[in-house]
Order: sequence, then C-alpha cells, then structure tokens
Amino acid sequence: MTDRTPHPQTDLLTSAGPVAAPAAPAGRPRADAEALYAQAAADRLGFWAEQARLLSWEKPFTTVLDDTEAPFHRWFTDGTLNASANCLDRHVAAGLGDRVAYHWHGEEGETRTITYAGLLDEVQRFANALRGLGVTAGDVVGIHLPMIPEAVVAMLACARIGAVHNVVFGGFAPQAVGERLAACRARVLVTVDGARRKGRVTAVKQTLEETLRTLPDLEHVVVVGATGASCPMWPGRDSWYAEQCAAADPVCPAVPLPAEHPLFILYSSGSTAAPKGIVHTTGGYLTGVSYTHRIVFALDPERDVWFCTADIGWITGHSYLVYGPLLNGVTSVLFEGAPDHPHKAIWWELVERYGVTQLYTAPTAIRAAMNWGEELPGRHDLSSLRLLGSVGEPINPTAWQWYHRVIGGGRCPIVDTWWQTETGSIMIAPLPGATDAKPGSATRPLPGVSAELLDADGTPIATGTGLLALTEPWPSMLRTLYGDDQRYLDTYFSRFGKDTYLVGDAARLDEDGHYWILGRTDDVINVSGHRLSTAEVESAVAAHPGVAEVAVVAVPDELTGQAVVAFVTPAAARTGDAALEAELREHISVRIGKLARPKKIVWVEGLPKTRSGKIIRRLLRDLVTGQETGDVTTLGEPDVMAALTAAVTPPTH
Repeated sequence: MTDRTPHPQTDLLTSAGPVAAPAAPAGRPRADAEALYAQAAADRLGFWAEQARLLSWEKPFTTVLDDTEAPFHRWFTDGTLNASANCLDRHVAAGLGDRVAYHWHGEEGETRTITYAGLLDEVQRFANALRGLGVTAGDVVGIHLPMIPEAVVAMLACARIGAVHNVVFGGFAPQAVGERLAACRARVLVTVDGARRKGRVTAVKQTLEETLRTLPDLEHVVVVGATGASCPMWPGRDSWYAEQCAAADPVCPAVPLPAEHPLFILYSSGSTAAPKGIVHTTGGYLTGVSYTHRIVFALDPERDVWFCTADIGWITGHSYLVYGPLLNGVTSVLFEGAPDHPHKAIWWELVERYGVTQLYTAPTAIRAAMNWGEELPGRHDLSSLRLLGSVGEPINPTAWQWYHRVIGGGRCPIVDTWWQTETGSIMIAPLPGATDAKPGSATRPLPGVSAELLDADGTPIATGTGLLALTEPWPSMLRTLYGDDQRYLDTYFSRFGKDTYLVGDAARLDEDGHYWILGRTDDVINVSGHRLSTAEVESAVAAHPGVAEVAVVAVPDELTGQAVVAFVTPAAARTGDAALEAELREHISVRIGKLARPKKIVWVEGLPKTRSGKIIRRLLRDLVTGQETGDVTTLGEPDVMAALTAAVTPPTH
C-alpha cells in the first residue's frame, strides 16, 4: 500500500493512494482485463452480443440493438428466451441439479438447503398454481415477502409463465404496499402471515387486509404460512401457498418470451413524488446481471459461496441475490435476519459456517460493524473469503480500509460498485486482480459501459467534479417508467438529449480516469458560494476515530445561505459532548476547511435507514427544518424517528 499526503479538499481522496490489486486466487490478469476493455471499445455491440450469447436462447437473436425510437432502446428484439429456464433448467440439464442454490438461514437459526433441482421443482409447482388462479403472460403479480425462499420461488414462477413480478419490500407499511399494487394493477399478491424482525413477529396479512380490500384489480391473495401469526382468510380470494403448491401439477415448461418482454417492475421510494415504476425486460437485464456478476466478482461457480446481504425487495437483491447468482450457477447464502440479530457477529458466523468466498454489503453495515469492534469478527474464521464488495452509496476510505484489513485479512480485493435501480446492473467498479483500487473510488466504467463527467452545459470534463452521465445504451437499462413514458423522458433524458442518460449523481474524475461518486446532485450544500457534497463532509467526519457513523444535511442560513448540520453517532468508547464536538470541528477544518464546519452537531444513537442500509437524509432535513417527515415506510427501524425527534427538539423549561 502506498501512503500519500492527504488532499486538503476531500477525504474521498485521502487515507491512501492506489492499492495494487491483490493477486486474487481467481482474479483476472491485468493484460486480460485491458484486452476486454479494448474489445468492448472496438465493437461495443459485438461485445454485448457475445455476453448475451452466454445465456440460453430458445430462438437466437440476430438484432443486437434497436435504437430507432431512442431513448426507448430495445435489445435482442428478435430473440426469445425464459429467465426461469436460464436460472434453473439449464443447470439441472447440465447435471448440476444437486448443487446447492441457497443455504437459507432463518432469523432464529433455522436452516434449509435448497438445491437447483429442488428449487426448480417448487418453481414449476407454483407457476402452475399461478396459472390456476388465471395468471397469464403480461399480468402483474405483487410479491410482499420477507427474506424467505418462497420469495425467490415466486419471482421465478412469474418469470416462467411470463407474468411480471412487482416485489414490494417486506418492511413497507400497508399504505405503501397498496400504492404500489394499485399503480401496477396487480391481479395477484403473494404475501405472508407474519414476518420476524429481531425476535419479534409482526402480523403482515392481517395488517394489509384493510388496504387490500380497496384494490379493485386484485383478484387473489396467496399466503405463505411462515410464523403462525393471526391471518384472516377471505373466502374465494385468499389461499395458502403450501396448499396451492401441493395441488399443482409438478411440471410446467418454461414459456419462451421475446427478449423485450417485461420481467419485473420495481418501484422507487416515494420520498419526493409518486413512486417511479422502473421496468426491466428479460433479455437485456439477464445479459447485464449475469455478465457483471461474473466479471466483477471473479466467479468460480464450482467452489464459490456467495453472500449478498441485500433484501430481495431492492434492486441489489433482484440482481445479485436472485438473478445474477442463479444465472451463473452459484451457491448463495440467503439470510432472513438483521446484521445484529441474534447477535452482532451473525454475519461472521455465517461466513465461517458456509465457507463464504464473496461478501457483498453496504457501507453503512460496514461502519456499524466497525463500531461494534474488531473482536467480533476476530472470533470467527474468515479465511474462506477471497473478495469483498460494497454497494448502495459511496464508501469512505476509513471504512474501506477497515473492511480490507479486518474482514478481508488484508488479502481480499474490494470491489466498490456504483449502479442504480435504473441501470439494472453494475456500471462502474474495479476488476479484481486487475485494477489498482483506490479506497473510496468506484474506479473505472466496466467494459461495455460508456460514462462521462459533464459540466452544467453538458460539456465533458477531463478531470474535476461534475455530473455523471451514461452516454451509450446498455442492455440492462430500464426501458421506461411503468405507465408513464413522459416521466421517463423528463427524468432521465430531458437535460442533455436522448443520447445522454443523466444519472442524478455528482462525481469526481481524477487524473487516472477513476470516478469518485459524491452522491446525489441534490445532496449538495452551498455555503457562502462554496459547493460541498454531503458525501465529502460525511467522509471527513467519519475518518475521526471518535465517530461510528454520520449523516450530514443542509439547512437554510441567513448569513451563509446554507449551513451544515451533522448527525453523529459516537464510537463505542466516546461520548457525544463538547470535547468531541471541538475535536470534530478542528478535524473538519483540517480535512476540508473551516467553511465545512457544522453549524450544529446532533448526537444520536442511530440514523434513519432503509432495511438495505441506506441513510434517508430527507428525514433528517425535515426534522431540522421543522417540516412534516412524511413517508417513513422505507425505514428498517421505525422507532429511530422518535429518538431523532427528541435529539433535535430542545428541552422545554
């Protein structure tokens, strides 16, 4: 590792310089990686066609990209295939039916070992059950389940018969569930009697009942009996999942579908407007996730055990817990619980128990583990790990170094990945064994991906800070927003034209052509005319050893226009007091400058996060500005808002 003098402007470029790519046991030689970049640059469409042909096609395609109606791009339009068959049937036919698809580990320690053949059997049965309920190709099926195997079964059963699945995050409140089901006009909902979270059982079906009766398009509700929670059943509409599968024909041939047939709709959080129904189609999406999962994580399906900690209800769960791993024939760990239940070392216990080789998680989870201490992972044998991944938001260098040293033992490459629900698959990431990593940087766009940094006028920037854009279509891109083509155009292609997808993130491009993602363009603080990204300030604060976690927001200020408010969780050995505040203010002054010093530091025990680990800064802004906090249905821990409100509100005397 090469040390260098910290850059005075941003912690995103400090802590360490480039880290030479470790010689991973199954990495990609540097020369091979550069050849791959060259191949994609020389013939981008030919490159993507080559990746697509690694899938199993019922009817091979001859057209790679149809951009006659750009930006409504279509890929592999004259080919037909089936997602479920690609995930299951072809592996079983190749003699891999006994390979474990999932080691499921329940919240209270229950386990299930699910082979590819066993998964195929249950998927066929449930696909026939859906047909028995009248579901046909093109119908939308809602799925509202916790992290249990039936969630995977339901997704693949829909794909098998051409139904479009809309997975609604299991932690959503009834209003949010109903909003999404109504928007896509779902005919069937697959849900659960109850869900477990940190030792508590919450009734799900019973809680949803009032909302479900308001949905005119909903004809059937299939209920998985997972916990024994109270579960009223409406005659003629409701049925039990187990009974449906038991009564169904065990054979359901996969339906060949056009490559552009919709595979799923996934709704964004409705934080600022009506949720956006992001539509992904079959051929292009499968191409993108299988390729990126294979190349970014240096897969060896014969021996790898993959552990993605994301919830199935989010795009990371779709792409890298279900479709990507199954397309590539990999064994995965599927974990129902939270990272701190039944104890704070549960992830490390699972790594040791199942011999996990690749771990893919969020920076917020890494920072939480840092705060819990090195002793917990130190109790477990993590030597099976050979690669670590980061997803969801920029990872600050301090967390990167801890992840590398403590979890990876200093030997594992880290792939810091940037992508979105809209992109479907990873766009920017290092290639393990070939890319010199820079802690905090997502590094280079993957082969086949065209990215640029633009200024406010759309002019490309060679180095510096600007707007991140994708300038060529890619197979796994969203096709539209469900039922709202105009919003699709307005949201992503209105500013710089139909050839430039504006991602909504700011980034920094360094002299080596590596990208440093700074966060959403609306997460920018303008202090006395100086623009600071929240990620930049947060990264500087998080580098202080007295800080476990931090979130930064902007508030109006009469003198400076905007001011910084920092919500800080002190490290376990520190207390949020005047002494630590003074240290942090001085620390930020050195790292960035005095203008970045917070106007106020709020000491908190926890931050508002989605269950996937993303901090919801909107709620913090609402709190400090006295606004209604609005939609909190995405919160993994709803009780945190009461504590935050108390921390923000001054005591009355």
